[in-house]
Amino acid sequence: MTVFRCQDNCAERGYLYAGLEFGAECYCGHKVQGANVTESECNMECKGERSSACGGANRLSIYRLELSHESARRYGSAIFKGCFLKPDNVSLALPVTAVIQNMSVDKCVDMCTEKEQSLAVLAGDRCHCGFPTSHFSLHEPEEENMCLHRCHVEELESCGNDQYFVVYQTQVQDNRCMDRRFLPSRSKLLQALASFPGAGNTWARHLIELATGFYSGSYYFDGSLYNKGFKGERDHWRSGRTICIKTHESGKKEIEAFDSGILMIRNPYKALMAEFNRKYGGHIGFASQAHWKGKEWPEFVKNYAPWWASHTLDWLRYGRHVHVVHFEDLKRDLFSQLKAMVLFLGPVVSEDRLLCAEGQKDGNFKRSGLRKLEYDPYTPEMCADINKLIRTVDVALRAKNMSGVPMEYMPR
Repeated sequence: MTVFRCQDNCAERGYLYAGLEFGAECYCGHKVQGANVTESECNMECKGERSSACGGANRLSIYRLELSHESARRYGSAIFKGCFLKPDNVSLALPVTAVIQNMSVDKCVDMCTEKEQSLAVLAGDRCHCGFPTSHFSLHEPEEENMCLHRCHVEELESCGNDQYFVVYQTQVQDNRCMDRRFLPSRSKLLQALASFPGAGNTWARHLIELATGFYSGSYYFDGSLYNKGFKGERDHWRSGRTICIKTHESGKKEIEAFDSGILMIRNPYKALMAEFNRKYGGHIGFASQAHWKGKEWPEFVKNYAPWWASHTLDWLRYGRHVHVVHFEDLKRDLFSQLKAMVLFLGPVVSEDRLLCAEGQKDGNFKRSGLRKLEYDPYTPEMCADINKLIRTVDVALRAKNMSGVPMEYMPR
């Protein structure tokens, strides 16, 4: 058993955490319970991957997976959104509502899908579709045990009641955030969307465009991105017509060319592999086994790993007004993280657009499936060097009174 294999196994099954014990046993779960112990109690080497810790005797090494809670809770094609208290203004007219005998999640979701509504809300024997988001925030759910009122047919499923509603998102596309345009007037502020390659810059651009309704620009030009809908790609980065400008640049002169910037940071172990895949397989492809096994991978890590650290250090040092976003936090809590990004950039925040962006979050540049390697490509020497870089970045972030790197960057 390796850390990567255990993580992939748990991720494929929709779990949020992967834990390893005795150097070989893999466990998956949605919650972490129990007290923390010292690292020395969890330093048993993984079988087949000596560079990583795989727990100890009755001790687990816990790894947080890059999955949102939504991706871990599905009912067929519908996504479970949560349990919500009945809003005071529920008597207002609803797009679609019906009383269904022998109510089930399946029946309500199917009805709302047929009515081309993106939300299905179960309230006992009533099914509401297209529930207006102004009635309640989908990011203020109640404890799920408040909705443990079983359906008539599906005894294991909850159908809510008159006071607590169960909400699902159907597969019907939410179009509230699909319109995009250039800024109505040219902005004098140049705002960067800065990241090390492989840290999720294209994904962040996609989310920002959905959430704001404005195109993003780029310091470069990528025809494939333009053809996929990033129309700001062809504008000169100083045009002032775009909400932010993608850049991987570092260095004093390049950074000081911007008035402010969002700095995206990602776990270097993940970012390096993502950029290696892009470099040798394209935006949504994968590097071949020959590249991973050949001289390209060690040389790539040698050159790019220090850049991962220096990129962040330069932006923290020279950036005039920097808002740091960790890729992992954005995946874990997309709504609030994206809302903070929009506020930083300046446009008026629209909750409807944010909720729509959350539903359309993947876009056209998500690699299909999980990592395609069956082994950990990082040698112990690589891990030792990368871990030093992680600690250096962590110290620099804390020196700026920011939170340090997320816990999942370590252990390694």
